[in-house]
Amino acid sequence: MQLAIIGTGYVGLVTGTCFAETGNNVICIDIDENKVNKLKQGKTPIYEPGLEVLLERNIKENRLHFTTNITEGIVGAKVIFLALPTPPGKDGSADLQYVLDVAASLSKLITSYTVIVNKSTVPVGTAEKVHAVLSAHLDTSLFDVVSNPEFLREGVAVEDFLKPDRIVIGTTSEKARKVMDELYQPYIRQGNPIYFMDARSSEMTKYAANSYLAMRISFMNEMANLCERSGADVDLVRIGMGSDSRIGKRFLFPGIGYGGSCFPKDVKALAFTALEMDYDFEIVNTVMRVNDRQKRILGEKVKNYFGSDLSGLTFAMWGLAFKPETDDIRDAPAIDLISELLSAGAQVQVFDPEAMENVKQIFGEKLQYAEGQYEALNGASALIVVTEWSEFRTPDFDRIAKNLVHPCIFDGRNVYSLEKMQELGFYYESIGRRTINKQVHETLDMPHHQVVRDRGVLD
Repeated sequence: MQLAIIGTGYVGLVTGTCFAETGNNVICIDIDENKVNKLKQGKTPIYEPGLEVLLERNIKENRLHFTTNITEGIVGAKVIFLALPTPPGKDGSADLQYVLDVAASLSKLITSYTVIVNKSTVPVGTAEKVHAVLSAHLDTSLFDVVSNPEFLREGVAVEDFLKPDRIVIGTTSEKARKVMDELYQPYIRQGNPIYFMDARSSEMTKYAANSYLAMRISFMNEMANLCERSGADVDLVRIGMGSDSRIGKRFLFPGIGYGGSCFPKDVKALAFTALEMDYDFEIVNTVMRVNDRQKRILGEKVKNYFGSDLSGLTFAMWGLAFKPETDDIRDAPAIDLISELLSAGAQVQVFDPEAMENVKQIFGEKLQYAEGQYEALNGASALIVVTEWSEFRTPDFDRIAKNLVHPCIFDGRNVYSLEKMQELGFYYESIGRRTINKQVHETLDMPHHQVVRDRGVLD
């Protein structure tokens, strides 16, 4: 099938590449000439495992093409996907400017029946708005507007697209339904369903799913904070909860808050939608407040230990992306934590396998960018683990202890076992679990920050 994908961001590039992988002829369209030129050479602007291999293969097989010319790009396309940015405004509402502007352009270019698909995450009623813009210059018999939200997880997006849990398609047009059903047949051979529904329900499904998952994360973060105060271990609580078939094991890991391109934006958008309809969506509003607070919790732990003035202290930070296997730092907890540490006078040495260039665009030379995870430790007063990349899970602890001024770890993702930290003698704080070797430092007669600054006392 001939397809056009307008927008080569995260969603658009994964969508176009994966459709080409199953034999479709795909043209991806973007106004960024520099990005398009790099994509033509098989260079992906984002880090996503497996994507670059598929990109290169489908370009070579002449199934995947890139252009900045929308008029040329949509020629012969049976389906046009809109994978455009919908950034949140200050009030949390999704900005539909890009979507509606492209729809206006398409209304003057389409000459035969075409299915227009909203692939971007958009508010309820967007399909109707796109339909209205298209129909201003186009006979309604020449198009249908379909909602087809993506449910891709960064880090495993290629697998999610090729082997989806489910596909949601919003349309009341039988003609559009047949086209979309044919397009997605290669992806449901293992029996995973396609759910057809009206466009408004489809649009709401995406927001409902992401907001619910964000709520689970925030609930466990609240439980972790309570566990710390009560002496319970959140890891054991999580296991006990997750074994209940009504609850399940996923999205129950506590940490320092959610981030990324989807959850923060979608939760805000759902809250704004509720506000527009004069409904106080209390749970969603609470989820946002809890997440904002949780992002500050690791900084509070550091300051409680070292004191509020961190001048003269250096901290090593492992992990910058909002989750492993991505370079995405949008709303990443690391950004808030870095800002807090810098404001308190600290120096910060960071390492992330993929996200450092993106962080450098925000902080510039205010940070030290280490070439490796152990280089980030040199002369640091403590190690702060922010993202649970695989290479951070089983590090050389002897090397960590040797490089740090003092063996002190603040773990925002509960990567290490309490027993191991106890055995190795690290001072160790995590989320929702007891502090390790706390008593050693409580016996000293000076504040923690003085102890660490005076290395001779600890040696």
